[in-house]
Amino acid sequence: MIWDPKQETISGEALTTLQLSRLQNTIASVYETVPFYRALFERQGLHPSQVQSIEDLQHFPFTTKDALRDNYPFGLFARPMKDIVRVHASSGTTGKPIVAGYTSNDLAIWSELVARITTMAGVGAEDIAQVCFSYGLFTGGFGLHYGLEKVGATVVPASVGNTEKQIMLLRDFGVTVLIATPSYALYLAEVAVDMGIDPCSLPLRVGMFGSEPWTDQMRLEIEARLGLTATDNYGLTEIIGPGVAGECSARAGLHINEDHFLVEVIDPQTGHVVADGTEGELVFTTLTKEGFPVIRYRSKDISVLTRARCACGRTTARMRRVTGRTDDMLIINGVNVFPSQIESVLMEIKEVAPHYLIVVDKKKRYLDDLEVRVELNRNTFTGSFRDLEEVERKISSKLASVLTVSARVKLVEPKSLERTMGKAKRVIDRRT
Repeated sequence: MIWDPKQETISGEALTTLQLSRLQNTIASVYETVPFYRALFERQGLHPSQVQSIEDLQHFPFTTKDALRDNYPFGLFARPMKDIVRVHASSGTTGKPIVAGYTSNDLAIWSELVARITTMAGVGAEDIAQVCFSYGLFTGGFGLHYGLEKVGATVVPASVGNTEKQIMLLRDFGVTVLIATPSYALYLAEVAVDMGIDPCSLPLRVGMFGSEPWTDQMRLEIEARLGLTATDNYGLTEIIGPGVAGECSARAGLHINEDHFLVEVIDPQTGHVVADGTEGELVFTTLTKEGFPVIRYRSKDISVLTRARCACGRTTARMRRVTGRTDDMLIINGVNVFPSQIESVLMEIKEVAPHYLIVVDKKKRYLDDLEVRVELNRNTFTGSFRDLEEVERKISSKLASVLTVSARVKLVEPKSLERTMGKAKRVIDRRT
């Protein structure tokens, strides 16, 4: 099923025409209403009249997170505050938060876009959906809530915390759709077992997961533990929140709502646009945002684009599921290491649980020390000291093969690593 066939199955020629018209309007709007963009464009001798094709966007400068923070809180809004009916913000854990403003029309479009990705995931009016995201400034809770209501689903706004009660609601309300981070979905399954409840006995059939990178191995683990079909969705506070892209039943990439977001992939080192099928950093330009339009925003998310027609019938570009970010990358003794590479190895080892922590420190002679702490799986580990050593050796060997650098493996007691209700903290880098 497709929520908006006219736009989701649009022809390539019609999409390009629509995008160009909307891009020209957006560039002209920010030039006239946002002093930051006007000054940025003029410094490089650029004017909105120079946008005559989609490719002309490549001549315009990027917007970075630093620019958004420097203009905190409302400096990049393109509408006066009397037109802004809601604000959301990022967590701001590494500095001032990114503040996003929405007009009434922005909120209406947002609900439509989330309705699209909800329908892609197979969720409809017959479903009961439990939202385990915060309903505060974070975009995930409210963003998904109204899109789910748009398709007619019954929404349980459970928010975060009180995991035992969350499980009670899942069971007693007959919840069929779980909205959460992948890591919290695993924690729900773990707590359910502690409560004497078989997670697979819950009526769940679909999980819509997002807000943090996760691997295919993690998807399989979630599906096995909760007995549902796990789908991915993607969004950024800076762009709109959830609703930028989502997976359909084919699960062969996330369909991007290209009539509202123009996406590019760049080489993160050079900033040059790369061809479809080449891995790089996602860059987004909003095409219909009124309150807080953004031009060529560097997301730091690593992905690949394909424009091949999907089996579901949608014609929009698809992005590979994000499994890493440029700012998540660790440089260990000169070698680039992504946490997702470590996760993919751990998920294949039956003796350990899907909970881990990466700790990076400095050793003598200024060498980097990489330690991976991972919980034992109480259901599959024998308890033998010799077997313990063998598990550590097996993990170390596989990590060395994948990463090309050595890592110390430390097996820890089940449930000894911290659990979070939101995004999981996977890395502690003590070098800084």
